[in-house]
Amino acid sequence: MAHPLHQFRFCPKCGSSQFEENNEKSKKCVACGFVYYFNSSAAVVAVIENAKGEILVARRAKDPAKGTLDLPGGFVDMHETAEEAIRREVVEETTLRVTSSEYLFSIPNIYVYSGFEVHTVDMFFRCLVDDFQGLHPHDDVSELQFTPPDKLSPADFGLTSIRQGVEKLLPELKQKKRP
Repeated sequence: MAHPLHQFRFCPKCGSSQFEENNEKSKKCVACGFVYYFNSSAAVVAVIENAKGEILVARRAKDPAKGTLDLPGGFVDMHETAEEAIRREVVEETTLRVTSSEYLFSIPNIYVYSGFEVHTVDMFFRCLVDDFQGLHPHDDVSELQFTPPDKLSPADFGLTSIRQGVEKLLPELKQKKRP
């Protein structure tokens, strides 16, 4: 298995080509001594239910996993909390406004973007939305639909962490009693 920084050949501090593997998660520059640690990028995932207990599911408009199912979400920007990121991502992808969010759990993932493996930790949030009017796919989402939990199939979700998250959520979602 290749080192997670195998594509990084030059020191980001001084530009030296003497940028060598230090351990399983870092590289060190022989020229200037700089050590670069490879850490996971933060990402957020929204679990949004309507009054019927159906889950809002998106279809990916772009690679990776174009055309497969997904849950709304994305990367946490610099200087942004995970809670701010989940609200921003939901607006960007659905036009919906999250009124509150509750952290559920996290799952590590490898997100391949432009041929580069981005290691992420995907944080799942249960999000409350009061008004579903104006729901419309935007950004990297081609379609949005509400799906009953008993019709969700984890195999339809293209990203590994989302598939695992749906598998983890399904028993709880299927148990809920609806009026």
